Amino acid sequence: MADTVTITDNRTGKKVECPILTGVYGAPVIDTKTLYKELEVFTFDPGFTTTAACKSAITYLDGEKGILLHRGYSIEELAKNSSYLEVCYLLLYGELPTEDQFGTFRGHLNKRNMVHEHLERFYTGYLYDAHPMSMLIGVTGALSSYYHEAMDIHDPLDRELTAIRVIAKMPILAAHCYKHSVGHPFVYSRDDLGYVENFLNMMFSVPMREYTPNSTAVKALNLMLILHADHEQNASTSTVRLAGSAEANPFACIAAGIVTLWGSAHGGANEAVLKMLAEIGTADNIPKFIARAKDKNDNFKLMGFGHRVYKNHDPRATIIRQVCHDLLEEIDTVDQPTFEIAMALEEIALKDEYFIGRKLYPNVDFYSGIILKALGIPTSMYTVMFALARSVGWIAQWLEMMEDSDFKIGRPRQLYVGKERRDYVSIDKRK
Repeated sequence: MADTVTITDNRTGKKVECPILTGVYGAPVIDTKTLYKELEVFTFDPGFTTTAACKSAITYLDGEKGILLHRGYSIEELAKNSSYLEVCYLLLYGELPTEDQFGTFRGHLNKRNMVHEHLERFYTGYLYDAHPMSMLIGVTGALSSYYHEAMDIHDPLDRELTAIRVIAKMPILAAHCYKHSVGHPFVYSRDDLGYVENFLNMMFSVPMREYTPNSTAVKALNLMLILHADHEQNASTSTVRLAGSAEANPFACIAAGIVTLWGSAHGGANEAVLKMLAEIGTADNIPKFIARAKDKNDNFKLMGFGHRVYKNHDPRATIIRQVCHDLLEEIDTVDQPTFEIAMALEEIALKDEYFIGRKLYPNVDFYSGIILKALGIPTSMYTVMFALARSVGWIAQWLEMMEDSDFKIGRPRQLYVGKERRDYVSIDKRK
């Protein structure tokens, strides 16, 4: 039997035979490219929830089974054995690096882990209390003015160099957003520190004293970056691809992804978790808020539980949970009720039949928000941290799109439901 599906227009009796394409994993897809040519109809799929807009070999996730793979490696294995930079290499090049390849990769990053001095003046145009995401959008987009005429996006070497620059410079831009928001002087990047250590140093080092992060903090942040590195064709990744399909400057494409990530329905979940914990106030109030969450007539929702894609469990949450607990054991949580509330809420949710039956388990956003707070990173920076981690996924997806033989500008269709054609009436005759 042929791997096709036949679509019949019952109005006319016309038929079109569409190929069924099968990937390595996941549901097969129907190739409908000839649908309009043969039947003069389009498909209607609000939110593109059942539409595959591209072929990709980077990331695969199965929400029903709780599976997340990067280039064929499970997120569990990468989290246990790898580092964020090694995952960056994997996403870009498709394979884990040898020692020599990783050393060369680190060298390329170190060579480019500064930004033009003039770019730092961009921050002075923002108010001191501007949201860090608004700053990150602006300065990331501004990088396109430094790398435009000299960059040819159709040259594979230039594209590779762009990816290196994105990974090298995003920690600097993110840290400077924080420094500007608190009025501290910018701290320069150091190539004698690891990627995560360097970022923490740029965030928290001040002229009068050095900042030395403990090993658990470094481990926790490294893990958080790995777990957020890429997540298939989500809203921000699709935005990067769509902007890239117009052959826009790749830094502008990344800025477009950051814009999308800032949306409360996408990247703001871990920030929402901390706001919810603040609203609960004390551990004694938890039963009241649990009851509200179960009340169908109450609009209150427990943030950080369940997942739109993962219907069983979020594999990233299972990984990050223990590291979160380890970090909380090392820091002083006295007089910090947020952590007490979070752990009490976690315990209740893992035992309560209401949550178990609905598979509303703590997700990665629940634990990552707690980790970021424990590291001393303010709530306003949480989505910036998400963008820092996801920047490698965005640029890897952009690279893949640029190398795709089916590459063409994105042009979604619509179902027009407006007025029929009508005649213009002069203003003095309108009623």
